[in-house]
Amino acid sequence: MFVIFGAGGKVGNASAAALRRAGCAVRAVVRNAAQAAPLIELGCEVAIADLHDPASVARAIDGAHAVQMLCPVPRDHDDPASAMRRMIDASVDALRANPPQHVLALSDYGAEHASATGITTLFHYLETRLGTLDTRLTFLRAAEHMHNWARVLPVALAKGVLPSLHHPLDKRFPTVAAQDVGALAAQLLMDGKPPRHSPRVVSIESEQRVSVIDVARTIADLAGRTVTAHAVPREQWAAMLAGAGLGDGHARLIVDLYDAHNAGCIDVQDGVGERRFGPTTLTQALAAIVPRGAALSA
Repeated sequence: MFVIFGAGGKVGNASAAALRRAGCAVRAVVRNAAQAAPLIELGCEVAIADLHDPASVARAIDGAHAVQMLCPVPRDHDDPASAMRRMIDASVDALRANPPQHVLALSDYGAEHASATGITTLFHYLETRLGTLDTRLTFLRAAEHMHNWARVLPVALAKGVLPSLHHPLDKRFPTVAAQDVGALAAQLLMDGKPPRHSPRVVSIESEQRVSVIDVARTIADLAGRTVTAHAVPREQWAAMLAGAGLGDGHARLIVDLYDAHNAGCIDVQDGVGERRFGPTTLTQALAAIVPRGAALSA
């Protein structure tokens, strides 16, 4: 049995689908019953779990051969960093009590840094805590997800301006499509060969790095309208994030992340682990979300 946490999200759904296509038994773990229907259609067993509750996690992993672990940043919490660390601790406690043969953690580029990287610091904590388990471990570190641009698409299409915290606008950085991360995770879970090193660290990004200018140009081409990249001044970041509905704690995590990103700290870790490249291009990924953004901007 393969247990996939976060199966209601883009990465987890792609992993579950790939495993089911390979004929594997899958237990898809979601936060609520509303996420269950498409996973049941895939042929998954569905479990509902609260990552803050070790007993809930323990029930979800019972009988698992391998577990794909995802701890999301709790956006609506007053202190999302503390809340995510508690989720990680609860999950690790459950995994230690009943360890599967293999645990794969969905992590981030830059997770090797213990501090000063905002949200990515939490993935360092995830890797560190999982590293205390006596089982086979894989850390799948992904570059920035292409679908994250969906958050600002309605604004970009309505105003013709794509706001970005990436500075400078012509700097190329790694990105990846969520479905490519999920597909690779499934492959790694099914890989029966023992790793040369433990934990096994695998990094994934798309075959071509992009700049914010590239992103704006691609959106413009797909939407058939003018879109210009705009670097939001550093002193305006906090106000912009607050205007988007983020609390102070979450906004600080994002500000610290982009400060680290712009300083060149969020990238593949040199000389560590394996590198893989997803086949989905930026154009292909954005083509799936630009029509929805256009409808919201209308």
